[in-house]
Amino acid sequence: MFTEENKTIVRRFFEEGPSKGNLTDADELLSPDFVLHVPLPVSPGIKGIHEVIITCRAAFEHLNVTVEDMIAEGDNVAARFTARGIHKGDFMGLPATGKPIMMTGIEIFRIENGKIVELWGEANLLGLMQQLGIFPSPGNTG
Repeated sequence: MFTEENKTIVRRFFEEGPSKGNLTDADELLSPDFVLHVPLPVSPGIKGIHEVIITCRAAFEHLNVTVEDMIAEGDNVAARFTARGIHKGDFMGLPATGKPIMMTGIEIFRIENGKIVELWGEANLLGLMQQLGIFPSPGNTG
């Protein structure tokens, strides 16, 4: 029972936060003690997830994040996602290229009392950089 409720919370977070940029609604799903673990140079906690969402939405026009799979056990929900958009703004020091992007990733959420208390995120940033022309794709030596 709780696993389905937890999955609903995670799905709503993806829809409101990354896909819509609605920080107020996304914040309702976060515990005040929220802890963020991502491989990006961001502030801790809720401020950090705001920075991730704002930065990504500014860099990628029409950003939409689709949850492809979710697995829940106990207080944890793992979500595999695909983010799509068009690189129209600065991202990690890279000026806009106008190129479409598709990035995959996995995030693991820990939920207590109906709130997200912790998030561990990993995304295919190398694949993203290859799409934007920063690194060559495998088999493409130039």
